[in-house]
Amino acid sequence: MAVIRSARPPVAPALRRKRRREAVRTLAFLSPWLIGFCFFFGYPLVSTVYFSFMKYDGFTPPVFSGLKNWTYVFDHYPFFWQGLGNTLWLVAVMVSLRVVFGLGIGLLITKVKTGAGFFRTAFYLPYLAPPVAATIAFAFLLNPGTGPVNQLLGRLHLPQPGWFNDPTWSKPALTMLALWGIGDLMVIFLAALLDVPREQYEAAELDGAGPIQRFRYVTLPNIAPIVMFAVVTGVIQTMQYYTQAIVAGKVASGVIGGSGEQFEPGYPHGSTWTLPQMVYNLGFQRFDTGSACVVALVLFALSMAFTSLLLRRRAGFVGSDD
Repeated sequence: MAVIRSARPPVAPALRRKRRREAVRTLAFLSPWLIGFCFFFGYPLVSTVYFSFMKYDGFTPPVFSGLKNWTYVFDHYPFFWQGLGNTLWLVAVMVSLRVVFGLGIGLLITKVKTGAGFFRTAFYLPYLAPPVAATIAFAFLLNPGTGPVNQLLGRLHLPQPGWFNDPTWSKPALTMLALWGIGDLMVIFLAALLDVPREQYEAAELDGAGPIQRFRYVTLPNIAPIVMFAVVTGVIQTMQYYTQAIVAGKVASGVIGGSGEQFEPGYPHGSTWTLPQMVYNLGFQRFDTGSACVVALVLFALSMAFTSLLLRRRAGFVGSDD
């Protein structure tokens, strides 16, 4: 026993030194990510929380104001609840339709015997269009008076919506624009569908499974992780929805540019207000940085809540094989 006890002290310091070297090596490899996380996420988040309790216009020194910014946003800012409702509408409708539409296009292309490459290219090209240019083109196509879409509907004796000039149709028009640029999801789903083992389809056919049953019990379980990825990333992107909504409002209202020209987002009648537009409106048009930080924190909290909920539901969605 005495020999064993005398041998332990030299081993313990050597083991500690080895662990310290491994820890330092690990931190060295992680340092680029840690530095980026601290400077580009941690510091902005802490600053946003700090300024949400300050009266600050971006020019004069900030002054502590307590909960006044929070009270103003929730009780007195006239567009908050409408913008929150619009954002949640886009998350629920636009994300769902994009996932369904992208999966449907992917399924159709997998069934095409000839010309699959042409259809892949045709559906993917709209995604490459710059968002501003695509939105301007859609606004002219859907112009209530001179747009070719309404002219065609008129010749068919069908109702001619106001699209971006009608509060009832503005968000569906934005959804149509999002479905037009479905190429990113189409490519992702197409790759997942082509990766489904063919022998599973053959076994299902031998068991007498029809097309719906094969999709339900073979296709969907295999691509479920990709569907979850599309939903989570779609929710995060839609919570940050800004460019298309504000450009469509500008074009439809006739305000398409100009030095010193002021434009209140949300046209028509606040139907295209979104939370990111509120951050811009409060912070850069009204110079109320504190209130803009409050909206940014609400946006961050909602994104985290939706993402956490979806990830917690992932096990039940993907299946019981985890």
